[in-house]
Amino acid sequence: MFARLFVSAALLAASLTAASPASAQMRRASAPGDFDFYVLALSWSSGFCELGGAEKARKQCAPGAGLGFVVHGLWPQFDRGFPSDCEPAGRVPSRIALDGARGVFPDEGLARYEWRKHGTCSGSSPTDYFADVRRARNAVKIPKAFEAPQSPQTWAPIDIERAFVAANPGLRADQMAVSCKRGLLEEVRICFSKDLRQFQSCPEVNRGACRTREVMVPPVL
Repeated sequence: MFARLFVSAALLAASLTAASPASAQMRRASAPGDFDFYVLALSWSSGFCELGGAEKARKQCAPGAGLGFVVHGLWPQFDRGFPSDCEPAGRVPSRIALDGARGVFPDEGLARYEWRKHGTCSGSSPTDYFADVRRARNAVKIPKAFEAPQSPQTWAPIDIERAFVAANPGLRADQMAVSCKRGLLEEVRICFSKDLRQFQSCPEVNRGACRTREVMVPPVL
């Protein structure tokens, strides 16, 4: 009998231990401001448009828009996983807050979406969150080769990383990831410390990087 009780207790303890990470993740995800670091996601605009984005962002993808890398979002991140939609019925960005996002996001609709999905987890007000997005974007220098290419280019993902590392003192390859889809450059994701003062190592983000030998970089529209 005592043996059965011991085994039952052990099984219960094991089940609680196995469940605790998921439970902790759920609790952490619902608490604005509770995260480990930020990811600044920079979309390659013409790649995004060619991969179906033109149906969702007509202004961004209009001929003559001339956009290269644009802000997709600034995402609070855990060392493993990430929170989202932390205040599903929370604050709606004011006009003043959205004015602060102008020129950072390619359109206001994306700014609103990113606030709802990611900004609500930052623990900041909409105004402060959009100011942090601008601050993070201003901290990254786009390599000259990606400023406004007028013809298609082919790059190895590792060479895209090297170009960003060379253009940004202090940035290392383990603090970023190049994302691709269907052989096209999709995004460059750069990890920042929670206070946005320095770049941050981010193994999980780095592991999700593009592993193809080459990607095509479409020219600006």
